[in-house]
Amino acid sequence: MGNGNQNQIGNRNLVAVLAEGNATGHNGNQIRCYNCRGMGHFARDCDVRPRRRDAAYLQTQLLITQKEEAGIQL
Repeated sequence: MGNGNQNQIGNRNLVAVLAEGNATGHNGNQIRCYNCRGMGHFARDCDVRPRRRDAAYLQTQLLITQKEEAGIQL
């Protein structure tokens, strides 16, 4: 476990920020879902469908990043 903070990025869906928790080390109100950004559950337990990352989405993200790097305020 380490020092109480643990990142679990194996499936790129979740990160748990742990404080003083229960016997398993989890403090349920500090766990954030990377699927819906909700608090208190992991992405694997999320009821919301994951966002689709198709070509249009990726193109939009690329353009946003390029404009930010060029210093253009959005």
